[in-house]
Amino acid sequence: MELQPLVDSPAVFIAHDKVTQCLYADWRGDYNQELSRSTCRMLLAVQRQRPCPKLLNDYSSMTRTTVELTLWGQQWLADMQAAGLRCIAWVLPTDPLARQVTEHIVQGIRQPQVVTFQDVASAYAWLQQQPLLGGQPSSN
Repeated sequence: MELQPLVDSPAVFIAHDKVTQCLYADWRGDYNQELSRSTCRMLLAVQRQRPCPKLLNDYSSMTRTTVELTLWGQQWLADMQAAGLRCIAWVLPTDPLARQVTEHIVQGIRQPQVVTFQDVASAYAWLQQQPLLGGQPSSN
């Protein structure tokens, strides 16, 4: 990855990858609904400033989460999609409980396309195969 940092806070690191032309979001630490919404707002602001069809959503540094996919989250995904997002490579957390919560969230997402991965390298490889513009992303 050739990352250009855009946001670096204790909760999240957001960057643009020049190779895949995607956003990279490294979620860090413990997450509740409020912190998740704040981070999602940051991601949406970045997406609107620098529209990218792909997002590598990395939860591997997340230590705990109690987040649920709410109507607010569904609207956020629609807003991300309206801003140009087409697919998400979602790296699952290593913590078993956080992984279970995340898998439940992902099951509720219909659009954009979401594919889950065990590690960043696999997610990144998949993103490299996805088209930049037009067409439908391929399945994993």
